[in-house]
Amino acid sequence: MKPVNYASVGVDIERIKGIHESLYPMLLKTYSNRKDSVGRPLPIVGHYAGLLDLGRSGLLALHVDGVGTKVVIAQMLRRYDTIGIDCIAMCVNDIICTGAEPLSFMDYIALEKENGILVREVMKGLVEGARAAKISIIGGETAILGDVIKGSHGDGFDLAGIAVGLVKKRNLIIGDQIRPGDIIIGLESSGIHSNGLTLARKVLLNRFTLNHTFENSDESLGEKLISPTRLYVSPIMDIIKKSTIHGLAHITGGGFTKLVRLRNGVSFRLDTMPEGDQIFSEIRNTGKLSMREMYRTFNMGIGFCVILPKDQTELCTQVCEKYGIHTTIIGRVVKGQGVSIGKMKIC
Repeated sequence: MKPVNYASVGVDIERIKGIHESLYPMLLKTYSNRKDSVGRPLPIVGHYAGLLDLGRSGLLALHVDGVGTKVVIAQMLRRYDTIGIDCIAMCVNDIICTGAEPLSFMDYIALEKENGILVREVMKGLVEGARAAKISIIGGETAILGDVIKGSHGDGFDLAGIAVGLVKKRNLIIGDQIRPGDIIIGLESSGIHSNGLTLARKVLLNRFTLNHTFENSDESLGEKLISPTRLYVSPIMDIIKKSTIHGLAHITGGGFTKLVRLRNGVSFRLDTMPEGDQIFSEIRNTGKLSMREMYRTFNMGIGFCVILPKDQTELCTQVCEKYGIHTTIIGRVVKGQGVSIGKMKIC
């Protein structure tokens, strides 16, 4: 198989970033639409959540997201009861990157055709994700888009949602306090999560079936790809209450390039990354991907990063272990710019 990368299978991170940046001036023009003190947006774009000033009540944080082409894996396996967990996680894991506590969620599901069984199965995952994140699902929308949505077995669907959270102004975390000398702690992922599935499918399913079991693994390829995104709400909320946090990053699309959105003018040096789940080595070896491409696309075993002063690291680790999440000190903040993995600069 010829070497591939994310762009070659239709997802060009740099071009997408360029599109986003071209939209920011247009978005900022709408900020003046709210002239009242309550409801005015904070002029922070490109972070993990949009923020609205609620006056004395604090700041409202909002984030919208979906599950990407993981829905294709769900359709191929005809298993829909966990994909809702991914949707909840993709939204609330971003909300908490501002220090906000997630409160509620609304979903949107677009269907190829009416399918009550599929919708109920998807809802099982949404309800389970909401339980784990300690939020309520207060509504949603269903659309039948047969001319747009197509899928395996006639079960085509897409799933997205929006989460809302609240944070006191004094507790807002946006990365502006990050300093050289800070430590970067990585929280383990549950596997591939919900990003990079387009590239993973292109590479792995060109050679293996979803029933394939890799050496030294008890799970099939399908089970590895459908494994739900880990929810980090409870440990992160606990850490915020007990320690000083300078930055929080959910590692999703774009991999570890996500760190630069927290703060410019510093360098995030990741020197001690863990090996990660076997799925990542299988993707790399089968697709002949470079390590730079891997770290710019996948979470590589680290689904969330906490950036904090050195004297706070032990407390952070203890809290995470209490919730059954293994942590690794994966690096530190130094003078410079961008993100590097050892001597390899990824952005």
